[in-house]
Amino acid sequence: MSSSAGLIIPCKAAVAWEAGKPLVMEQVEVAPPQALEVRIQIKYTSLCHTDLYFWEAKGQTPLFPRIFGHEASGIVESVGEGVNDFQVGDHVLPVFTGECGQCRHCKSEESNMCDLLRINTDRGFMLNDGKSRFSIDGQPIHHFLGTSTFSEYTVVHSGSLAKINPLAPLDKVCVLSCGISTGLGSTLNVAKPKQGSTVAIFGLGAVGLAAAEGARIAGASRIIGIDLNPKRFEEAKKFGVTEFVNPKDQDRPIQEVGISLLILHEN
Repeated sequence: MSSSAGLIIPCKAAVAWEAGKPLVMEQVEVAPPQALEVRIQIKYTSLCHTDLYFWEAKGQTPLFPRIFGHEASGIVESVGEGVNDFQVGDHVLPVFTGECGQCRHCKSEESNMCDLLRINTDRGFMLNDGKSRFSIDGQPIHHFLGTSTFSEYTVVHSGSLAKINPLAPLDKVCVLSCGISTGLGSTLNVAKPKQGSTVAIFGLGAVGLAAAEGARIAGASRIIGIDLNPKRFEEAKKFGVTEFVNPKDQDRPIQEVGISLLILHEN
C-alpha cells in the first residue's frame, strides 16, 4: 500500500475553465479512489485532436471547468474497494472506452461498446457516486472521457485501464491508449482486409499510419496512402504504405481517384 493511499493528493493539472480559452496550470486536489476505481500517477500524456475538439466546444454541450486528456501512461498509486485486477506499482494505460466484462457487448466478439463504460463525452463525474474526484478549493472540476490525463494524478474506473509490461517505455506507449489502437483496430477488427487485398487510407497522421500497419499485418498487398502533406509519404513507407496520392495533384475529386485505383487493381 502506498503512503498516500486513502488521502487526498494535491498536484498540478491543466484546467480548462472556458471553451476555447487557454488551459491554466492549477493546484488541484485528487480524492482517493472509491469502489472499483483506481488512482494513477500520470507519467506521460499526449495531445489528441479529440481533446482540442471538445475544448473548443463547437457543436456540443459545453462542460467546464474540466480536465482534458485521455492518451497517456501511468503507474497505479492506489486502488479502491473491489479492485482485484490491479495493484500498486502496475504500469497502465487509461482507456476511454472501457469494459465492464459482464454486459452483452463485452461478451461479444464484434463489439466493445460496453453498456457501462462506453465513451460518454457529456459525463463529467464518476459512475460510482456521481461526483468528481477533482476539486479546487472545494469546487468540483469535471472529468473528461473518464480519464482526465492532463493531471499529475487521476482517478479512473478499473474497467478503463489496461495493464502493460513494466519494461515498456512509458513515454512511447502512451499513444497506444488512443491513436494507435484506434487505427490498428479499425483495420484489423472492423475493415478486416483479406490477404492480398488493396486498402486505401485517407490521412497519414498517427491514426492513419496505425491503420496502414494493421493492413500490412493483415497481408494487404497494396496499401494506398492519401494525404495533402507530401512530407508524410516517406515515413509512411515504414508502416507498409506502398503508394501515395496527394489530392492536390489530382484534377478530379479524390474519392473518384481512389475508386478508380481500386477498380484498376481488381481488373
